[in-house]
Amino acid sequence: MIVETGAFALVLALGLAALQTALAVGGRLRRSPVLAGAAAGAALASALAVAVAFAVLVQAFATSDFSVANVAANSHTDKPMLYKVAGAWGSHEGSLVLWCLVLTGFGAALARARDLPFGLKTSAVAAQGFLGLLFLAFAVFTSNPFERLDPAPFQGASLNPLLQDPALALHPPFLYAGYVGFSVCFSLAVAALVEGRANSAFWPAWGRWVRPWALASWALLTVGITLGAFWAYYELGWGGWWFWDPVENASFMPWLAGAALLHSAVVTERRGALAGWTTFLALLAFTLSMLGAFLVRSGVLTSVHAFAVDPERGLMLLAILGLTGGLAFGLFAWRAPRLKGGGMFAPVSREGALVLNNLFLTAACATVLLGTLYPLILEAASGSTISVGPPYFAMTFVPLMAVAFVILPAGPLLAWKRGDLPGVLQRLAVAAGLALLPAMAAFAVFEPRRALSAAGVGLGAWLILGALAETAGRIRLFRASPAESLRRARALPPGAWGMTLAHAGLGVFVLGAVVETAYRIEAARPIAIGQVIEAGPWAVRLDEVRVVEGPNYLAERGRLTVSLRSGAAPRRIHAERRFYPAGGQTTTEVGLDFRGLDDVYVVLGDRGQTAQGGPAWNVRLWWNPWARLIFLGPALMALGGLLSLTDRRLRLGVGGRKAAP
Repeated sequence: MIVETGAFALVLALGLAALQTALAVGGRLRRSPVLAGAAAGAALASALAVAVAFAVLVQAFATSDFSVANVAANSHTDKPMLYKVAGAWGSHEGSLVLWCLVLTGFGAALARARDLPFGLKTSAVAAQGFLGLLFLAFAVFTSNPFERLDPAPFQGASLNPLLQDPALALHPPFLYAGYVGFSVCFSLAVAALVEGRANSAFWPAWGRWVRPWALASWALLTVGITLGAFWAYYELGWGGWWFWDPVENASFMPWLAGAALLHSAVVTERRGALAGWTTFLALLAFTLSMLGAFLVRSGVLTSVHAFAVDPERGLMLLAILGLTGGLAFGLFAWRAPRLKGGGMFAPVSREGALVLNNLFLTAACATVLLGTLYPLILEAASGSTISVGPPYFAMTFVPLMAVAFVILPAGPLLAWKRGDLPGVLQRLAVAAGLALLPAMAAFAVFEPRRALSAAGVGLGAWLILGALAETAGRIRLFRASPAESLRRARALPPGAWGMTLAHAGLGVFVLGAVVETAYRIEAARPIAIGQVIEAGPWAVRLDEVRVVEGPNYLAERGRLTVSLRSGAAPRRIHAERRFYPAGGQTTTEVGLDFRGLDDVYVVLGDRGQTAQGGPAWNVRLWWNPWARLIFLGPALMALGGLLSLTDRRLRLGVGGRKAAP
C-alpha cells in the first residue's frame, strides 16, 4: 500500500505541475494576484508530492521490497544500508525521480522568491511549471519507478558494484542540484523574453535576480563533478581522474556555460549591458543539462556512467529537449533584437575583460560539444565510427583555456567602463615574477623538453598569486598599517572573498592537473609474495594476499608495504579484487597511500604464476605527484561560490541596486 502511495503522489505531482502552469499563465494574462498566488501554492504542493514519492522509493529500497521492479533490479538484501538507499537514484527510474524532486524543489523556491516583479515572477513560475510537467509526464508514463512484480523475486539483482561507493552515493544528488538548478535561470530568461523588456533599466535588476541561482547551481555542480572524478580515480583502477568520456563531458558543458553566465550576469547587473548574451547563456546552461540527461539515458553511447540503453525513452528525452530548447531559442530569436544594451564601455575595462572571458569559455564549451557529438553525428550520417579522445581536447580545449587563464587575473583589477591596463600590469608584476619561479624550477628539475608542462606550473601559480594580489590591493596590504589592512579585510563583502577563493582554487587545480599529468610514473609487472615493484622514488612490496568475505562480496585482499627507496618510514596499504556473486561481476579496490600532495596508487590484478610455478599477481603502480591538488582546487572553487551566496547583495529579498551611471 505504501508503494501505491508513492505512485499516486507522483501522478498527483504531475497534475499539480499542470495546474501550476495553467494558473500562472492565467494569472499573467489577467494580471491576477489571486491566480498567481494559487500557482505558487501549486508549485509548493507539487514539490511536496514528489518528495513523498521519493521518500516512498527510498523506503522501498531500504526495506528490500522486491515486489517493486526497480528495487529488484537494483538492490539486494546483502548490500550495506548506505548503498540500499543510494540504489534509489542508482537507476534510470530512480534518478529521474531525483531529477523531478530537484526541479520541483527549485520551482517552489522560485515561487517564494521576493522582490521579483509580478509579470516576471509569474511568467517564470509558468515556465518552471511547464518543465516540471514534461519531466513528470516522462517519469509517470515511460519510467514508472513503482512498477510491481508478481510474483516478487526472493532476491534482487543488486546495484552495479562500481556504484557501491560513498563518493558515487553522494555524486548524483549534488550533480542534479547543479544540473537542474540552472532551470531557474532558464525560466527567468524565458520570462524576461516573454515580458519583452526593451528598456535598459530592467536588465541590471534582472542580472541581480539571476546571479544567485546561477552561482548556487554552478557551485553544486562543481561538487558533483569533483565527486565523480574522485570516484573514477580511486574506484576504476586506471590511474587517472578524467578521460573526456562523453558522460563526463555531459556534466562539464553546463559547468562551462554556467561559469560564462556568472561572469556575464555581473556585467548585466552592474552596467545593464550584454542583456541578450546573458539571456542566451541562461537558456544554454539548462539546455546543455537536458542534453546531458539525454546522452546518459538514451543508449546512444557506451559509458560506465550511463544509466540506460533504451532508444525509445531516449527519443522521449530528445523530444523534451527539442520542445523546450526549440521554444526557448525560438522566443530568443524573436525577442533578442528588441533587447537594448546598457552603458557603453571601452575595450580595456572590466566589462571588456569579462566579455573576453565569456568568449573563451563559450569557445571551450563548443569544442567539448563538438568532440562529444561528432562521433554520434558521423555514425548516424554515414555509419562510420570514430573515437574522439584526449588528444583532440589537448589540441583544442587546453590552448583556449590557457589563454583565458593568462588574462583572468587582470580582469578584477580593471575599473568599470574604462580601465588602466599599464597600471594593472604594474600591480601584477610581483605576482608574475613569483609565478616564474616554480615554472623555472619545473623546467630545471625535469627534462627541459617538457617546457609546456613547466609553463603549466607557472600558469597555475599565476592564477593563485593573481587572485591574492587582487585581494591584497583591496585591503592595501603592505601599503597601510596592519591594523588598517585588517579593518579593510573585515569590511570586504563575502562575494569578494568568494571570488578570490574560486580563482585561487582554479589555480590550485591547474597546478595539480599539470604536475600529475606530466610527471606521473607508472610501472606494471607480476610479483610474488615478498617481491617489490618500483615507480619513481617509491617501492611497494607485496606482503600477503588472502581471501576475505565482505557484506555482499568475496575478495582477494593484498597487503602491501609502501616506502621511499631512500629509506623513509614504510606504510601499509591494502588493494583488493572483489567478486560480487549476485551480479557475477568483478571489480578492483585501489590501494592508495597519501603522501603529502602525492599519491602512491596500487592496483592488484589477476593471479598468475612465476617462472618457477609459484603464485604471482599482476600489480600496477603509479606515482601521481600533486594529485591531491586536483580535488582540493575544485573544493575551494565550490566553497568560494557558496561563500559568495552569503553576500547580502545576492539575496533576493534585498532591494534592487541602481545601475551604474
